[in-house]
Amino acid sequence: MDATSTCPSYSARDYKSEVKPVWCPGCGDYSVLGALTKALAELSIPPENVALVSGIGCSSRLPAYTNVFGFHGVHGRALPIATGIKVSRPELTVIASGGDGDGFSIGGNHFMHACRRNVDMTYIVMDNEVYGMTKGQASPTTAPDWEKSKLTPQGTGINPFHPLVIALAAGANFIARGFSGDPNGAAQLITEAIRHPGFSFVQLLSPCVTFRPEQRDWKDAVHPAAVDPTDDPARAARRLMTDDGFNIGVLYRGSRKPFQPALKASVDSVADLEKEFVL
Repeated sequence: MDATSTCPSYSARDYKSEVKPVWCPGCGDYSVLGALTKALAELSIPPENVALVSGIGCSSRLPAYTNVFGFHGVHGRALPIATGIKVSRPELTVIASGGDGDGFSIGGNHFMHACRRNVDMTYIVMDNEVYGMTKGQASPTTAPDWEKSKLTPQGTGINPFHPLVIALAAGANFIARGFSGDPNGAAQLITEAIRHPGFSFVQLLSPCVTFRPEQRDWKDAVHPAAVDPTDDPARAARRLMTDDGFNIGVLYRGSRKPFQPALKASVDSVADLEKEFVL
């Protein structure tokens, strides 16, 4: 996606910071961190040319654990911040990350419009179908009959949000699903997402074994998608609407031109900017 052919070789370690992750033992996000750093090493992008933006939640700690430019934003606002960075600094590789609560609940409106705008960046969502940081509440992707939360002891009774379907309908240019238990496969998906022009969305199933211990069974439920990726939105829609939630791989590759507004040749001085706010 961004120029990398003249960059020196890097290892995954070059993209990790000295900050030790504080996720629970067994959390799938450890593997997502490893997958992301492997992908960046595969692409040989200099760390200073990467911007990683997150919102709030367990998964949104990701920028602190990487050796790239990071922005730990506010709840649900990773995508507008990442969009602003990319349109003003198009030479950077911009990645947004977060969880299902951050991305699809309070950040749901931003998610749809980020897909629609199709700015050239990648959004990685670590989906564990629960609010983990706040101790186990139902999230937008939680099944309606999950009864283990004290807030919804009889289940939510609400159909779960289907992020891949929404992404396709809203205009995302690349859609994939991976599993944190397959870190090499997840790294390959992230690599492809970054390389693909436009807005790339990668849903990574990332078990929360603390509040959803039954998700340990995901390792037996995930399976490679039975069909090759398509560039036909109608065909992709039919596949996604009948999806069991555990198909792994690239599911859609679009060809829409990324949105990039023209930049001004010169930057206004602070004094010129202040004049615009004079009443």
